[in-house]
Amino acid sequence: MAGLAERTTMTTAAGGDTREGLLLTGSAFALWGLYPFYFKALAAVPALEIVLHRIVWSSLLLAIVIQARGGWHEVVGALRDPGLRRGLIATTVLIAANWFAYVVAVTGDQVLDASLGYFLCPLVSVALGVLVLKERLTKGQVAAVALAGLAVLMLIVKLGIVPRMALFLAISFGLYGLLKKRLPVSPLVALFLECALLLPPAAALAVWLWLEHGLVGPTAEPFTFVLLLLAGVITVVPLLLFGLGARRIRLSTVGLLQYIAPTMLFFEGVLWFGEPLNPWRLAAFVLIWAALALYTGDGWLRARRAA
Repeated sequence: MAGLAERTTMTTAAGGDTREGLLLTGSAFALWGLYPFYFKALAAVPALEIVLHRIVWSSLLLAIVIQARGGWHEVVGALRDPGLRRGLIATTVLIAANWFAYVVAVTGDQVLDASLGYFLCPLVSVALGVLVLKERLTKGQVAAVALAGLAVLMLIVKLGIVPRMALFLAISFGLYGLLKKRLPVSPLVALFLECALLLPPAAALAVWLWLEHGLVGPTAEPFTFVLLLLAGVITVVPLLLFGLGARRIRLSTVGLLQYIAPTMLFFEGVLWFGEPLNPWRLAAFVLIWAALALYTGDGWLRARRAA
């Protein structure tokens, strides 16, 4: 998501969840859940131009954070590693595609599709674990993935549509998480390098947009211009909150809190933005929620047995 609840290497609080951890992590997911209001306010700006602003201002803000933490040695070390560079190029392409698709979804009145996509993310990650990492599923995980597949199949058969946006968001973010998990670099440095690697193509795209159609940002009304300048803060602050909070709570709690954002998207899409929710689409969401309940319950039971 938006934004990006990355699978970080977390140090679990020895005594379980702390109040500060719950507050910080919950705030991060709540901010991601508010993203549609921000991007809807920028509906007059082309989605590609919005993403260009996210890249530029996020790079600048992350550079300031890395400077404050004295982390440039890790940045240099990552760039010197050929294998790590290749991995970062792959995650860079995936996160750029995910950002663009999300902005297109929200500004194109597809908030419910974005919600469905991020509800599907954990289940896509499970499926990728089986297909790529040859992991074995428990019976509860098999049932959860089967229910998710049934939900998508029902949409295709009953409504005659393939939820392309939802599937693209889920698969692109699932692949991003899979690759990111295997990169031996901190999430902060990885995100900075991903944004930095996007700067050259972003500059080229900005020139092309300016020559072909003109850029909206420089001529926008003050409110829109300020919102574009805040793109870096909007992108980075939830990630920093997540990084600080996730170290203070259990991984299982993070797994539960991650549903805050897509749940907010669902209710915003229906109640605030007035997107249509026909019975079959609602039934698909119900199946996804049941799948997530199975998946979460299975993980909770296995964690208790291992404790």
